[in-house]
Amino acid sequence: MTPPQRKRRHPRQEPPPPPMPLPAAGEQEGEKKNPERLYVITGAADGGRAELDLVTLIVARADPPPSVPPEQAALLRLCVAPLSVAELSAYLNLPFSAVTVLITELITAELVQARAPIVRQALPDRSLLEAVMHGLQKL
Repeated sequence: MTPPQRKRRHPRQEPPPPPMPLPAAGEQEGEKKNPERLYVITGAADGGRAELDLVTLIVARADPPPSVPPEQAALLRLCVAPLSVAELSAYLNLPFSAVTVLITELITAELVQARAPIVRQALPDRSLLEAVMHGLQKL
């Protein structure tokens, strides 16, 4: 005699499909594109690079002129408000080294401005601010 077979109460669930990768800079959703080599995007970067950290803030000085490559135009459109180099790298889906080359070219063309982040120690002491506030309240 064979033992009775148990039926599953819940049907077997299939694993969820893997997430779709986000389209790269300039790529339309659903459009397959071979990855471009970074030297094609950055051009002939034989000059020096600007001293940029991951937290250096980049701000656009002007709208993108029609002569700039698409990656640099995307950088200029993103930098209407100050953004860090790390954020720009993430938004454009490009490595930090490629973004620094693009930003260096924009800095030399005076299309963007690089700002150092605000250092916490450069802010005034809290006790000094409280003393000023109490002095103003006594007036």
